[in-house]
Amino acid sequence: MRTKTWKRQGSDALAFSTLGCGTAPLGNLYAAISDEEAHETLRTAWEAGMRYFDTAPQYGLGNAERRLGRFLRTVPRDQFVLSTKVGRLLKSCLPDQRLGIGKWFEVPSRREVFDYSYDGVLRSIEFSLERTGLDRFDIIFAHDLDAFTHGSTDARDHYIEQFVSGGYKALIDLREQGVISAIGAGVNEWQACSILAERCDMDLFLLAGRYTLLEQEPLTRLFPLCCDRGIGIVLGGAFNSGILATGAKAGAWFNYNPAPPEVLDRVRRIEEVCALHNVRLIEAALQFPLAHPAVVTLIPGAKNPTEARGALDLLHAKIPAAFWAELIVRELLDPAAPIPGDLR
Repeated sequence: MRTKTWKRQGSDALAFSTLGCGTAPLGNLYAAISDEEAHETLRTAWEAGMRYFDTAPQYGLGNAERRLGRFLRTVPRDQFVLSTKVGRLLKSCLPDQRLGIGKWFEVPSRREVFDYSYDGVLRSIEFSLERTGLDRFDIIFAHDLDAFTHGSTDARDHYIEQFVSGGYKALIDLREQGVISAIGAGVNEWQACSILAERCDMDLFLLAGRYTLLEQEPLTRLFPLCCDRGIGIVLGGAFNSGILATGAKAGAWFNYNPAPPEVLDRVRRIEEVCALHNVRLIEAALQFPLAHPAVVTLIPGAKNPTEARGALDLLHAKIPAAFWAELIVRELLDPAAPIPGDLR
């Protein structure tokens, strides 16, 4: 698998594999898996060439960090790039009061406390180091500084202010000391990235679900800003929570909720073009975001070894140029979007 080296002036260079490994599914998202299956999934991802791993305290309420650390302690530290996130502290609670009932399964009884302050960020990193058993992280992302998570733009702006005046300064100190190589934010909305890019010296953004076959709004403002400033984009949510993997079938998910009629209709129209050119929707969805020069890697996530191996097949699938051209003609793809070439 190819790598893409990201480096800003005065920063350490980081080598990202074309595909990284997101670990939310390994935290028992939507279904429980065993420690052994999680370990085997990570081993398979490594054998497939994935060398970037992303995690967060929220994923499985500590489970994903613990399982990822167990695997990464078996491979050379200088051969992978690792990120985790800050902004949530996990507190013990009664089982019926824990976070994510019905979303996270067989996880510790923990509730979340949002804390983007200077001390809160340092405490979060310390806890993450303990859970993983590792000595350092390469990238720290401020997690979910968006209206989607906090319920309104006012609430988002409150926590952005807390981060800018507190947690951001902690991350700057750690970066200047060489403890971490890069700082950024992992969010579900491109608007939050634009705000943070204007107010902070950010290195990378992990943007989930907002630059996909269904959505290309970042092309107008965010991506040009990132290219101008050398800010890299880690792309998550390439399947928009599922619908670009499953297709427009009954019960399809979009943005963590059942897909609305207008999204189902648009996906059906994309599927018509897929059928015309003998292209699988899931292949096009994975390859499309990687063509933009601001994107340094894509993290599809895998919950078992089969999905980890399958991601490599999706990456290598041949997609004719005529397919992308047809999407543009039918106004299903922004004509300004870079078109994928050979990603092998």
